[in-house]
Amino acid sequence: MKKKLSPAKSPLPNFSSDREAAKYFGSHSVAGVWDKLPVAESAKPSPALARKIRARHARAKSPISIRLAPEQIAAAKHIAAEKSVGYQTQLRIWIAEGIRREVKRA
Repeated sequence: MKKKLSPAKSPLPNFSSDREAAKYFGSHSVAGVWDKLPVAESAKPSPALARKIRARHARAKSPISIRLAPEQIAAAKHIAAEKSVGYQTQLRIWIAEGIRREVKRA
């Protein structure tokens, strides 16, 4: 008869709220226990969300070429990194905002 293994104990405490978890991770690092954390299952989007994602990807973007000064690219990359987005995404956001602003003026 095989011996039943006890479930692995998480190296992190149980949190009763997101606020409690945020407070904990604001003052603690998981670097020391990273390898001990259980592997999470891959998240699967709901069918409705999956359809929205496919529809968004289906709307193709047209590639263009634009010349920017190196310092403009560096600044865009820095700002985008602070916002946790890609710099090209950030540039598209700025362009879309500028177009909306100009349409309102017209």
